[in-house]
Amino acid sequence: MSNAVYAALTRQAGLMQEMQVVANNLANSSTTGYKSDRALFAEFLAGTGEAVDRVSMGGLAGHQFDLEQGGMKFTGGKFDLAIQGEGFFVVDTPDGARLTRAGHFQMSAEGRLIDTQGNPVLNPAGGAILIPDDAGDISIAGDGTISSEGVILGQVGIVRPEGEMTRAGNTSFNAPGGFQPIEDPRLVQGALEQSNVSPVLEVARMIEVQRAYEAGQAMLEKEDERVSRFIETLRQL
Repeated sequence: MSNAVYAALTRQAGLMQEMQVVANNLANSSTTGYKSDRALFAEFLAGTGEAVDRVSMGGLAGHQFDLEQGGMKFTGGKFDLAIQGEGFFVVDTPDGARLTRAGHFQMSAEGRLIDTQGNPVLNPAGGAILIPDDAGDISIAGDGTISSEGVILGQVGIVRPEGEMTRAGNTSFNAPGGFQPIEDPRLVQGALEQSNVSPVLEVARMIEVQRAYEAGQAMLEKEDERVSRFIETLRQL
């Protein structure tokens, strides 16, 4: 197989991976707290051991997340929270602490503040947030302090990651380097942060990737025809 075909196949595989990322962004364009994703590709050189010194290839190197804040939707929900500016909520999952901007929370039967998956929402000290059943008129201040009729019940933790994050789910991230509390968080009660995906831009990107894939497929077909003609010519000699 020629180097040109190897390079073309690598390009086609990369375009397929990019298409999967774009499709996932579109599927989550209305998901609360979702952050759009971009595939990052890296080029590497491989020695051929022939007259040509090396051949250039490419492959998926990682993902980059667009952490720009999404629009805010006011719901009036008592435990619906949206972060203004930087920061993430922390939830305790079976796989460890995860960061998220999806603030659609509720109370469990045990009085814990939990997310839609049943994971406890953590306070700045890393503990669960407990709210008494008889607590009325719940108010959550801009710094995350939860109070009922003037009595402080707890505080929602808002943190920033230390170093890079990796996606752990559609709306959750893992912070391998750890995280630290934000000194001056800004929360809005009764609101949710929407996805920051722009469907128009994602559809445009999808069309661009599709056209590039079709061009690569056409090149591979022409290369196959060229090799077939060459072999047929050799047979007739």
